[in-house]
Amino acid sequence: MAQAYMTETGNGGSEPEPSGSGLRRRLAELRGDPGIWRRGIVTAGLAALISLVMIFHASLPNDVGNLGSLTETFLPWLGVAVPLLLVAAVVRKSATALIAILLTAVVWVNLFGGLVTDKSGSGGNLVVATHNVDADNPDPKSTAQSLAKSGSDVLALTELKAGAVPTYEKYLGAVYKYHSVEGTVGVWSKYPLTASQAVDIRLGWTRAMRATVSSPQGPIAVFVAHLPSVRVKLNAGFTANQRDNSADALGAALAAEPLKKVILLGDLNGTMNDRSLSEVTSQMRSTQGAAGDGFGFTWPAQFPMARIDQIMVRGIQPEASWSLPHTGSDHLPIAARVTVKP
Repeated sequence: MAQAYMTETGNGGSEPEPSGSGLRRRLAELRGDPGIWRRGIVTAGLAALISLVMIFHASLPNDVGNLGSLTETFLPWLGVAVPLLLVAAVVRKSATALIAILLTAVVWVNLFGGLVTDKSGSGGNLVVATHNVDADNPDPKSTAQSLAKSGSDVLALTELKAGAVPTYEKYLGAVYKYHSVEGTVGVWSKYPLTASQAVDIRLGWTRAMRATVSSPQGPIAVFVAHLPSVRVKLNAGFTANQRDNSADALGAALAAEPLKKVILLGDLNGTMNDRSLSEVTSQMRSTQGAAGDGFGFTWPAQFPMARIDQIMVRGIQPEASWSLPHTGSDHLPIAARVTVKP
């Protein structure tokens, strides 16, 4: 037993085994283990499957339960499987599984590694913010007071309950001289607003609007939108058809906008990865993706798992993007600093 840890010396005594020899011995044992490549096949298979889903997520069908969109909504969370599978591979002493998990980690980093780092800069001459304030918000006064301290020049609110609008007007009015409300969405601005009007997103009631903000750098078209909610049902999968139709209509409105500088603010009930929002995302740039710190998840507020609230720009340079403190809503508010050239 002692020979595993001690070596004989020339005078018949013993001394501790040289540093590193234990590791070399263990590696030698593993090299001589014929099962190291055969064990952990199931773990390796799971890792390979996750890699394939991440690489080919755009090929997942949406015909049955909108499986593709559902997967894309929570796609970054597939990375959680890497450390779990790694533990299984180590326990099983499987080289095959370790290699497969390494490849999965490489795929995840390639897709999402850029979102983990802080890409924010110090420039910018306009701050914008958006918040789904929640129709069932128990304290709209505190929410309004918190948003008034956000430092934003333009603030968009969605899911405005008619009875709560006067509260937001009262407590935001001291900071924002101009505002306009259309249906359940509204925009508050430190700069004059003109040409405010509802945007038809094929719902039958108003959940989107457009206004021109007369900023010091020139006119900016500001769109505020709250796309229909989606649901995950056992008998129907990811039900998002109404949201998808509204996204197409919003995309058409953005494409028809004559102003070169455009900002889209609101709750799109979908992530930038969701193919069903492509009519919008293909022509706009996410401030979080371009200049954010981390993933910037916004919902649910208590434990954010997806960024379904968005700030997107066109003809404008993102400089920084971040989340604001939790309010009484089930969403987190978000803000961005951008550069608008004259």
